[in-house]
Amino acid sequence: MPDSAKETLRQAALFYHENPKPGKLEIRATKPLANGRDLSRAYSPGVAEACLEIKDDEANAARYTSRGNLVAVVSNGTAVLGLGNIGALASKPVMEGKAVLFKKFADIDCFDIEVDQSDPEKLAEIVCALEPTFGAINLEDIKAPDCFIVERICRERMNIPVFHDDQHGTAIVVGAAATNALHVAGKSFEDIKIVSTGGGAAGIACLNMLLKLGVKRENVWLCDIHGLVYEGRTEDMNPQKAAFAQKSDLRTLDDVIDGADLFLGLSGPRVLKPEHVAKMSKRPIVFALANPTPEIMPDLAREVAPDAIIATGRSDFPNQVNNVLCFPFIFRGALDVGATEINDEMQVACVEGIAALARATTSAEAAAAYRGEQLTFGEDYLIPKPFDPRLSGVVSTAVAKAAMATGVAQRPVADLEVYKQKLDASVYKSALLMRPVFQAAATASRRIVFAEGEDERVLRSAQAILEETTETPILIGRPEVIANRCEKLGLEIRPERDFNIVNPENDPRYRDYWEAYHQLMCRRGVTPETARAIMRTNSTAIGAIMVHRGEADSLICGTFGEFRWHLNYVNQVLGSETMRPHGALSMMILEDGPLFIADTHVRSLPSPEELAESAIGAARHVKRFGLEPKIAFCSQSQFGNQAEGSGKRLREAMAILDKKQHDFCYEGEMNVDAALDENYREIVLPGNRMKGSANVLIFAHADAASGVRNILKMKADGLEVGPILMGMGNRAHIVTPSITARGLLNMAAIAGTPVKAYS
Repeated sequence: MPDSAKETLRQAALFYHENPKPGKLEIRATKPLANGRDLSRAYSPGVAEACLEIKDDEANAARYTSRGNLVAVVSNGTAVLGLGNIGALASKPVMEGKAVLFKKFADIDCFDIEVDQSDPEKLAEIVCALEPTFGAINLEDIKAPDCFIVERICRERMNIPVFHDDQHGTAIVVGAAATNALHVAGKSFEDIKIVSTGGGAAGIACLNMLLKLGVKRENVWLCDIHGLVYEGRTEDMNPQKAAFAQKSDLRTLDDVIDGADLFLGLSGPRVLKPEHVAKMSKRPIVFALANPTPEIMPDLAREVAPDAIIATGRSDFPNQVNNVLCFPFIFRGALDVGATEINDEMQVACVEGIAALARATTSAEAAAAYRGEQLTFGEDYLIPKPFDPRLSGVVSTAVAKAAMATGVAQRPVADLEVYKQKLDASVYKSALLMRPVFQAAATASRRIVFAEGEDERVLRSAQAILEETTETPILIGRPEVIANRCEKLGLEIRPERDFNIVNPENDPRYRDYWEAYHQLMCRRGVTPETARAIMRTNSTAIGAIMVHRGEADSLICGTFGEFRWHLNYVNQVLGSETMRPHGALSMMILEDGPLFIADTHVRSLPSPEELAESAIGAARHVKRFGLEPKIAFCSQSQFGNQAEGSGKRLREAMAILDKKQHDFCYEGEMNVDAALDENYREIVLPGNRMKGSANVLIFAHADAASGVRNILKMKADGLEVGPILMGMGNRAHIVTPSITARGLLNMAAIAGTPVKAYS
């Protein structure tokens, strides 16, 4: 890399750490502290009650404090990755970074603690003294062999998990990668020969893990900077290395590499030469994990062994062995069951969970985060990507299960499946809210036709639909394109075998479709020639005709194109006197719960009748999510203070609703802040009919509704479910081009619910 590029990266990294405020962590309160009442509960005198409960039973600390979700990352900075012994203070950015990863990937709160103490026994004393504060300890970047001493003392004396990630985190991810590499190579742990370079903490831990997975100790050949670790060697030895000493006259890496099935490198750059790889067995497995420069570059290894299976510690090559695949999730599982330690069984469960996840179909979220990479299980995809959202549910649950099975869980969970669902819900923001919809959809097997069947998001959604629902996806698109993309994306589904296809270019029903469309549109200026052209080129119209003919139960379209363009064809084919689109409802999932917004797309300037209709439709859909609708009609006007404009139309809509009895609460017209703040609303209009905060906002202009929807999505990290097309009896929904594969799955569940289930 040119010096100028290196300097640019350096400055960017420094700017990142300095701005907008120094460091990567801050502390935020989880409880309100807005008045004297809050203060008296948070501190004196109310805090004494929590203290006394913990004094009576120490287990109550997990109930009344953050201890049960709090980890300490402890280091003395003596072995910082790639930097060496830089000291405790200089290691702080690394430890802050580790804490950020805990929070990002597993929602675990974390304090980084840098200790200026090089004596391992004294360092262990300090760590042990921290037990009242933390639910678990993550030791980090402590040099070998001191790290072995610190960990041993802490594990013996502390009654909470102590985990040295440099050792065991690396070992777990290496174990998962090795499991799948052997699967690809057609080999087994019991039969392979391993040659390893690096006798440090990580290297020793990886070898111990491989022994737990079935490798025979006599088949392990450990080398370090002085050569082979052999029986009788005295130079630079410790008990951990001595456990792998071979009774042999061989002395160098070159001597022992012959016929090796797996090379495991945790040493330094360019240690492994191409001629070494050439001596290995057929289909060699090369784990060159030194950072930033591996023991051998992948291209050099492939020159002499094109069939080699290679992993590195770098992100710019396939199969990055990255501890972030492990440590957030093993701690998540351990903390949630109150484990007193992280034992071998929990570590092996972590290995198996990570490995199994890589062999499963890749998630849409991981594919989106690593766009352009081939994420199909095989030699270039041995372990999942860190941003695969399934890691938390799969790995943490496996760890929790192992902790419970081995008797180290002080707070075992009653139902592991419910626990996994909770973890998934913490990652998939929509999961908890969508559960009633998915349950309702499971009562019927509906056929959902996707207009843009060649889109990657649709294909991934189709895979998920077949895995998670009873629905049948139908895709409109060219069969060969769909088949090729399924294979390229690593999806298990295939056209015709798993789902049906409508090929616009050549479908036996083509004549039936264009004649049906012409019959509907012949008195609206559509000629037979136009009908034939539309049924060849317009997938939205094709999907609508399929629903019209009873070949599908619902249409989903709109992954590209403009909403009203799609709406035109949906309305042409499926609209009637009793069924017409009167609004689009978007559910925005925010940090403090869901907020529904209408009408975001259908009517630019809805009439009072249409506004009332939107309120009734919105209330019906909100109930589908197991929620009580509280509808606020929102305007610049507030309770009649403006005679004309949007306030007038909203007041008329309220009057229309007032003429009949309705089973939902509505109020207006009012400003948005009054809708969301009960106290303020009570000041403006004492005794108003709404209690609490509104969860549905209905606007008199689509511009306002759409603007609020987009602001919440972009600036408040709101996740949208929808838009849900109201008024069409669940026969069609038009999404927006920004929708994700998960969003399409959610819409399929909504479309898959029979009308009678929520009407």
